[in-house]
Amino acid sequence: MLLLVGLGNPGPRYAKNRHNIGFMAVDTIVHRHRFGPWRKRFRGQVAEGSVAGVKVLALKPATFMNESGRAVGEAARFYKLVPPQVLVVYDEIDLHPGKVKVKTGGGAGGHNGIRSIDSHIGSNYRRVRLGVGHPGDKERVQAHVLSDFSKHDQAWLDKLLDAVADEFPRLVEGDDGGFMSRVAHVMTPPTPKPGPKPGPKPGSKPGPKPAPKPEGEAEPDPTGSTQEDSQ
Repeated sequence: MLLLVGLGNPGPRYAKNRHNIGFMAVDTIVHRHRFGPWRKRFRGQVAEGSVAGVKVLALKPATFMNESGRAVGEAARFYKLVPPQVLVVYDEIDLHPGKVKVKTGGGAGGHNGIRSIDSHIGSNYRRVRLGVGHPGDKERVQAHVLSDFSKHDQAWLDKLLDAVADEFPRLVEGDDGGFMSRVAHVMTPPTPKPGPKPGPKPGSKPGPKPAPKPEGEAEPDPTGSTQEDSQ
């Protein structure tokens, strides 16, 4: 079994915030893979499904971000899950918008939701970090993550959420590298290499060479005049 956790803040006020990209990703996965309906449980909302032959419980904590670990801890203890069976999806300001990184364990990196989960189940769980970009100034970070995605962001955001949902089976199967590679390919397709220059068809014979110009022959005059005319 896999516990899939999306991080965000509850309520319509925060629904389109950068900080809620974890909720957005899990919503897209649940829809794409036809999970059951959302219902209240474990201080949050849960939906059950099966992906790649594995039972997956999606969880969106209904507490605020800095208390996310309470819901995750309750669900993990109820199903007797160990940290490697937990996969958390959340926003990462230290990644460029649209970039994705997957890792196991590590520090919280200043993310209050991750810090809360660490305090309830330890840190040895898998993390899917979705880049939302950095505002460039530490003092503006909170306002940045608690503001909505712009219209300019929407094109890459929709593409990212679709790619994460499409490639989610790779995460279920433990192919983290393959997941990152496929999502990156969708977000930044490789530039096609230029084709070969056109040349003679295979087996074709070269055309005849132009006849050499006789020695002493005058070059044609583009004006049409002759030596006599010019005198």
